[in-house]
Amino acid sequence: MTENEKLDLLLSEMQEMKSDMQDMKSDMNGMKSDMQNMKSDMNGMKSDMQDMKSDMNGMKSDMQNMKSDMNGMKSELQETNRRITNVELHLENHTDRNIQLLAENFINLTNKLNQAIPAADKNLSYEVKVDYLARKVQGMEKDISELKTAVAQGA
Repeated sequence: MTENEKLDLLLSEMQEMKSDMQDMKSDMNGMKSDMQNMKSDMNGMKSDMQDMKSDMNGMKSDMQNMKSDMNGMKSELQETNRRITNVELHLENHTDRNIQLLAENFINLTNKLNQAIPAADKNLSYEVKVDYLARKVQGMEKDISELKTAVAQGA
């Protein structure tokens, strides 16, 4: 092989290398562009992650508030249960006992009233009889008075 052939061969290989380098440069530019796109996507994801973190913090705060509210409701429910227990105890110890006493006294009062009613009936009967007798006596007094007057005039 002559020197020209060698140089042509060398030039040909250099051009192939240059072409390969151009392809590599083009590939590298494509990779660079892809990397830029990935970087942009990563920044977008980072922004989304920050938004999600902010949302999660907001939800965490809301959950803490709900937990606090639930504890308040639990405390109020315990107080309500305590008050209901006190009312039940009062009903059992006082009101039920007082109702029982009223019922017992009502029975006694009813019995006394039933005993008093016949006496009241007897009193009414006696009043009617006395009233009848009083009218009879008045009538007799009138008759006696008329007789006295007639006897006094006839004498």
